[in-house]
Amino acid sequence: MANTIISVKNLVKNYGNFQAVKGISFDVKEGEIFGLLGPNGAGKSTTLEIIETLRPKTSGEIIVDGLCLDKEPNEIKKIIGVQLQTSGYYPGLNLLQLIELFCGLYNRYVDPMELLEMVNLKEKAKAKVKELSGGQKQRFSVATTLINEPRIIFLDEPTTGLDPQARRSLWELIKKIRERGTTVIITTHYMDEAEYLCDRVAIIDAGKIIAMDSPDKLIDDLVAGGFERPKEMKMANLEDVFIHLTGHSLREG
Repeated sequence: MANTIISVKNLVKNYGNFQAVKGISFDVKEGEIFGLLGPNGAGKSTTLEIIETLRPKTSGEIIVDGLCLDKEPNEIKKIIGVQLQTSGYYPGLNLLQLIELFCGLYNRYVDPMELLEMVNLKEKAKAKVKELSGGQKQRFSVATTLINEPRIIFLDEPTTGLDPQARRSLWELIKKIRERGTTVIITTHYMDEAEYLCDRVAIIDAGKIIAMDSPDKLIDDLVAGGFERPKEMKMANLEDVFIHLTGHSLREG
């Protein structure tokens, strides 16, 4: 059984009289891909930002790799990688320069071209972020989370707005990162994404966890309870058809 790398106990976040997170508890195991699922406003991103030390909590306890959030937030920052949005980059710098800048901020050295090759962006080394396609921007965003060689990375809806090829390319990149031993915490609105990527998921609604287990177990429990789809499921879906006909390779202008 893998060790627990993140422990959240009775986490509460209030905004005035509104309680966004209502005493949730969960553990994340070392080396797993753990998903936080839920509708807009459920408390997913708030929970993530608290663990990332970006937002203060109201109460509760969070331990990250043995470090207490209340006492050692700066130590936690050293071992995590957080996906930035596109607007977070200096617009005048190209990808190589941005990686070198981040290396300086983290006081770490990585080979910029090696990192870009890992995320299939080697040919875009001299391009600026604004010149990238949506999928390329997301892959570069994920690449920047790896510069400080984190034990845990946080990805907040990383494939929103991507076409099917770019989405599946990012899925494979996330799996590759996990194979390196990195723990991945992801939020997503796409259930097929969670089913494909996540070892376990927590479903959050109105600030509470209402279910938590592996995707397979949650599906099996639903079916065992008598649930039936109104329409028989086929062995493939329309996205599978699209990928099969157009190929898995990325076509990015």
